[in-house]
Amino acid sequence: MPKKFTPEFRDRAVRMVLDRQAAEGGPRAASIRVVAQSLGCGPETLRNWCRRAEASDLTSVAVPTSASLEEENRQLRRELAETRRANEILKKASAFFAAELDRPTTR
Repeated sequence: MPKKFTPEFRDRAVRMVLDRQAAEGGPRAASIRVVAQSLGCGPETLRNWCRRAEASDLTSVAVPTSASLEEENRQLRRELAETRRANEILKKASAFFAAELDRPTTR
């Protein structure tokens, strides 16, 4: 009788395969064999889970539209301008306080 694995277990197993493959390189089959042995499931079962996860990831990725890209670009430009203003303020403040430290004390 086949074992039943929870969806959380399957997701964790697929993540482990992908993490191991990213860390050590090499073929995915080697990572699948090692992870399957450590988790106590069959390598072919884990290979099927990886294929399903890969297929569902490819279908769930939405192609961004040009309108959404333009909006994101506008938002990033606003954030960049705000960050530049904050940097200028911090530079002026650090120059002011550095000048304060260089002044001789009157005591």
